[in-house]
Amino acid sequence: MSLRGTREVRKNCQIFRLTGLLDAFSEATFRKVLGKSIDEAPAHVILDLSQIDFVDSSGLGALVQLVKKAQTAGGSLQIVTNPRVTQTVKLVRLEKFLSLQKSVDEALENVDKA
Repeated sequence: MSLRGTREVRKNCQIFRLTGLLDAFSEATFRKVLGKSIDEAPAHVILDLSQIDFVDSSGLGALVQLVKKAQTAGGSLQIVTNPRVTQTVKLVRLEKFLSLQKSVDEALENVDKA
């Protein structure tokens, strides 16, 4: 299964809801599509990974790059997770840098505060 998703643009953020695998096979396309979306604005991005089945080191690397890109553009990138994604992120001690959230609503509240 590859990575699939939808994009919703709101006045102050973009919400991507993804399913499938964020791994070495999907990472390049994922990074390219999200990077372009950050360039086009709004720069605040919420990634809903709550339905993701698997994230590997390539996927984590892409997330780190996209957080930096969003911050450079004056925005933020927040990640809505599930237990599997959270465990992978905590294993490499990136949970604070990647701004993990429990729900899209929680992430939206953080965007509104920014």
